[in-house]
Parts: sequence; C-alpha cells; structure tokens
Amino acid sequence: MRRAPGGLGKSALAVRLLNPYLRECPRRRVVETRAGTRFAVDTRDLIQRYVYLFGVWEPHLTHWLRRRLAPGDVFVDVGANVGVFSVLAARLVGERGRVVAIEASPDFHTRLVQQARLNGCHNIRALNTAVSDGRTTLTFVLASSHNMGANSIVPYDGPAEATFAIEARPLAELLEPEEIARARVIKIDVEGAEGSAVRGLAPVLDRLRPDAEITVEVTPDRMARLGDRASDLLRTMADAGFHVYRLANDYSPGSYPRALSRPPVAPVRWRGPVTGESDLIFSRVDAETLP
Repeated sequence: MRRAPGGLGKSALAVRLLNPYLRECPRRRVVETRAGTRFAVDTRDLIQRYVYLFGVWEPHLTHWLRRRLAPGDVFVDVGANVGVFSVLAARLVGERGRVVAIEASPDFHTRLVQQARLNGCHNIRALNTAVSDGRTTLTFVLASSHNMGANSIVPYDGPAEATFAIEARPLAELLEPEEIARARVIKIDVEGAEGSAVRGLAPVLDRLRPDAEITVEVTPDRMARLGDRASDLLRTMADAGFHVYRLANDYSPGSYPRALSRPPVAPVRWRGPVTGESDLIFSRVDAETLP
C-alpha cells in the first residue's frame, strides 16, 4: 500500500478490504510515518488506522504544515488527539521551537505524551485540558471507539461508549506570552466547539506575529447544536485582518492513495458561506491561492 509504485488498485484495496479488516481485526504496532516519525498505533481507531495504512493523516494539511513551520517557530495544536501533528511539528520547529499540544481526553493525552517520548520530542508542552471562551467544566461524549477522535461536547442522543468531564479555559489564558508572540501556526480541531475556541483566542489575535496563520476545522451543523454560527467565526477572523482559504480534505480511505500520488493541492480563497464541514486557513496574505 505504501511502497508499491503508482496508485492503480490501491484505492479499491483500501476501501473494500484493508480499512474494514483492520477496523474489525485491529493490529497494535509501532509504525513509521512518511515524515520519519514513529507511532504506536491501534488500528481500531480511524486516525491510527490511516497512519498504519498510509503513513500519514490528512495529507494536504501535513504538506501545508511542512511548508509553513521552520526551526524556532511555535505550533499550537488544539485537539491534538494522539499527537500526529504535534510530533511532526516538533521535528519541524526543532529544539529552538516549541509545540503546545492541547488535548481534552485524558486517554489521548497519555498517548500523546507516550508518542512524544517515543520520538524523543522534548519541545512539546502537553496540556490535558479543553478550550472554550471562558472558564467552565465541559462534558465530552464518545459515540464509537472506531473513531476515538470524535470526542465532542455537542449534544448526542444515541448510545455513548464513554463520557468524561474536564475543565476548560480560553486559549488566551492557556498560552504563555512568548508562545502567542512566536506562534506561526495555530491548529484548531475541536469537533463542533470551534466557535467558543476562536472566541477564546480572539483577545490575543492582534498579538500574533504578522505571518501567523490559523487552521480551523469548521463543522456548521455541529456548531449550530451548540448555538454557534460559522458566519460569526468568519467575522471574528475578518475583523482581526485575516482572509479565509479552504484546504482540500477527504476522510475516505480511497482518497489517500490518490492524494499521495499527485501534487499537493494549495489552499484556495473562500468568499462564500461555509455550509459543510471544511478545513479553513486564516491568513493575512491577500491572494487567490495561499502560497
């Protein structure tokens, strides 16, 4: 799947055989990613299964981060999960840089710390907390262990595999002044709670460096269930001088062989409403495509 030349047949193999098999008959292994990092994975979980199969999670975002982060930068990973992007960023920013990895799930926080140790990453500051627009306690629900990254505070009516409560604070309080001033990229992936996460960051947007960029997974349907609107998030960022771009993303296993065998797709300017799940990048660069 990873090393055979070309992409012919790989998508069908991933969709019809490997993805369902590894989900139902999980393997637990230490694998190497395409970036050269090592991860202890359990293929029952979606993200870890893709890392096992393809050596990468979200290939377009991975490529974009590799172009953005340089030695000495700060990367803030909100919703860090098991640390795929945190460990990648730790390598990219080097010993002079820093990664702030924020993860609400106690189990994932433990796994993140283990992955950092496995890769010898001493520049990760890992926080087991949630983010919001104020100090509060949030209750998270996990619907299925097949996608453990879907822990969310969005109301859920079905059967839950697990729940946990944890304190939340605004990003403006969680980040140290030096981390705010040096942040090159802030990634926010919080399963519907992006409205409150961005509101909690808003007070320090004017303190970010001129080339700072923020990537947010925006899910309008889930935001609405928490009383938020994607349009308000866009307005907050626009008022702070940021333009919005959309980065291609596809979570289907069949899309990965194609994405990895073709040139990366650049983020494109987005001027309309956000009506479906979208990976957005906010930048002060004013262009049609983000370099």
